[in-house]
Amino acid sequence: MTTELYILTLAALLQVAQILLFTVVGNMQIDRKTVFGPRDDVGKLPIASGRLDRVIKNHTEGLVMFAIAAIVITLTDQSTPVTQACAHIYLIARLLYIPAYVQGLAPWRSLIWIVGFFATIIMLIAALF
Repeated sequence: MTTELYILTLAALLQVAQILLFTVVGNMQIDRKTVFGPRDDVGKLPIASGRLDRVIKNHTEGLVMFAIAAIVITLTDQSTPVTQACAHIYLIARLLYIPAYVQGLAPWRSLIWIVGFFATIIMLIAALF
């Protein structure tokens, strides 16, 4: 398994962890009737739950692009120290993004996101050459 696919697997497990965290926090902040109901009209989530929900959505979007980069690099046998470093940077950025977003650390959360995003872009560009 290439480093890029290994990191992709860890990033997918991070997504699972985020969903579980959101579930625990959300269930503590929302009344039981809503938790066990169809959630047709949940309304605005409490701050922590809302931020965790947005972290999950943000990671889902980034994970798609990162997955494409990791898979293309692996399938075309283009794994290099640069693409491997970018994969690590992406995962570290995603790990740091969670507390930065939940705690509302501006501008750090945006800067962390940009680092992970550009690491993915570098991987995609590297796959072309």
